[in-house]
Amino acid sequence: MEDVLVLKDLKTVQDIVHEYGPTLKFGHIPLVIDNGSYQCRVGWSVHDEPSLIFKNLIARPRKDRCKKDAEPPVTPPIQIGNDIINIEAVRFQLKSQFDKNVVTHFEVQEQVCDYIFSHLGIDSDGCIPHPIVMTEAFVTPNYSRQLMSELLFEAYGIPAVSYGVDSLFSFYRNDIGDTALIVNCGYHTIHIIPVIKGKVIEEHARRINLGGSEIVCYMHKLLQLKYPVHVNAITMSRIEEILHEHSSIALDYQEEIRKWANPDYYENNVIRVQLPFVQSTSSSGLTAEQQKERKKEMARRLLEINARKREERLAEDEEQLNQLLALQELIEDGDTDEFDEAIKGFDIKNYGDLQRQIGNLNMRIEKNKQRIAAAANAEETIETRPTGRFQPPTDPEAFQVWLNDTRAKYREVLVRREARRARRAAMVKRRTAAAAERMRAISRLAAAGDDFGYRDSDWDVYKSISREADSDSEADGERLVELEEALREHEPPQPSHHRHQLHLAIEPYRAPELMFQPSMMGNLEAGLTETMEYIFKHFSDEEQLLLANNVFITGGCSQFPGLKERLERELLEMRPFQSSHKVVMAKNPSLDAWYGARDFAGSNEFENFCMSKEEYYEMGGEYLKEHHASNKYYKSPAPIVDNTLAPAGDANVVKEEIVVDC
Repeated sequence: MEDVLVLKDLKTVQDIVHEYGPTLKFGHIPLVIDNGSYQCRVGWSVHDEPSLIFKNLIARPRKDRCKKDAEPPVTPPIQIGNDIINIEAVRFQLKSQFDKNVVTHFEVQEQVCDYIFSHLGIDSDGCIPHPIVMTEAFVTPNYSRQLMSELLFEAYGIPAVSYGVDSLFSFYRNDIGDTALIVNCGYHTIHIIPVIKGKVIEEHARRINLGGSEIVCYMHKLLQLKYPVHVNAITMSRIEEILHEHSSIALDYQEEIRKWANPDYYENNVIRVQLPFVQSTSSSGLTAEQQKERKKEMARRLLEINARKREERLAEDEEQLNQLLALQELIEDGDTDEFDEAIKGFDIKNYGDLQRQIGNLNMRIEKNKQRIAAAANAEETIETRPTGRFQPPTDPEAFQVWLNDTRAKYREVLVRREARRARRAAMVKRRTAAAAERMRAISRLAAAGDDFGYRDSDWDVYKSISREADSDSEADGERLVELEEALREHEPPQPSHHRHQLHLAIEPYRAPELMFQPSMMGNLEAGLTETMEYIFKHFSDEEQLLLANNVFITGGCSQFPGLKERLERELLEMRPFQSSHKVVMAKNPSLDAWYGARDFAGSNEFENFCMSKEEYYEMGGEYLKEHHASNKYYKSPAPIVDNTLAPAGDANVVKEEIVVDC
């Protein structure tokens, strides 16, 4: 029995309001906030785990029009994080404080901060009496930090704040040395940061504007295009579940594509995911025998339609042949003038062309008669033998072998028909191999003379250059009808739940491949390995070796299985022969940034790296105190005042009279 995966469709659980005990209230305990663009993780520096983990999103649902007078309101005016019970219902009302990975919408950030402090149970009047460790993006703009400091100091009255980079916190948390090439795979961006002997080399760091959000959207589009009937059932939340649980990164993407092109490999490895559906209670009321008879009747009607089309085509050909024979009699009777006048209504140039068309029509009529006779004999055989031409064996094992063989023949005919259609399409286009071969055949025929068509071998040449290929396509069409009839009659009926399944083949590998090939979705930036190779070129051979021997992967989007092995393979290809390299995965790529910030907040030197409220007023909101995991502080230049333009009424302006000598 085939394994079918059922989607969990997990609902979020609302966060509780934590206890704000005396130890926290009077202990001046630092508060650690990992403000990620996908999830926000908040906790106290004295705790082992974060107290709150929620998606960094807010929603303003539409008001319940029919219940607008209800007290209290049925729908909360604002839903934040885990309070959003059904995220798909408010998908188009979701807002985030981020543009890519930088906080720019501070009205949303203020709502998120209210949610954080209220659910931590902080009940102090008018202020938050705790220093805060806040993570920020690598090389965050001063303007963004200034507004964040203004929000924390002015709106919440915090005593101090320290900013740090999430990927650097994760790096030092894992304690793997002081030199590494950090690859931070985030929700919106991928940062590649070289660190040499504890010093971050900002000028050689690079950012790729692609992350988990683009991978989710790309997977969403792939499956919606593959299953247009289930567009509404393929939601973003289900796509995230599929990516988190069933996606991985291929070691060799091109080889993976070739594997999935094999039907046997597809059947053995495809992931079947069951979508929710409602079982239809209506039934046709027909028994199994009645349904079988109905299928036979439909197949018989289809055969009758095909036979009628053949007879109509035969009648048209015979009528056209009679007209051409009448023209031939004119030339045999010596009425050349009347013959020349009569051929103007036909696509005939001369007498040789007439003979050629008569020969082709005779050949076509003869083949049509043979097909009609063969179909009549097959119909008589079906009538005399009710079980049909394709009589399956009665033994269950032999029946399964026969059924698989019939399916294979059916797929073979389908493949042949699709190849023929592709060839016809290629003939129409210019500069294709099929069109060039056709033109070469036509040029050879032009040099052959006017006797083309009298030999039997000429028919094969005609078929090779014809876009129609009637005989072959009709034979395959008849074969296809026969196989469809046999499968329709004897194949077990497909359960209704099969029509509500997603078959995941190359898609779980194709979506994460965007990290290495952003061009697949139209992004013109370089991929992960190309960017790493570009960064290596900016360092000496000794420094390159140090960086390559400690490639550190962190970030939530780095949890795809196979990423570590893929990077090791890419490093083997890009690095010099027999040079060493090593890839290290973070112990907990999602939470290590919070753990690192917690360890920093609990250290003895933490207070030395905090910006106090007095320093905020003195230095400005963009200021930060540098430490091992922070950005560097570069003071914004003073605005340039342009004094070159004087006011119109200024008395100091010297007016000169220009005299033009004519």
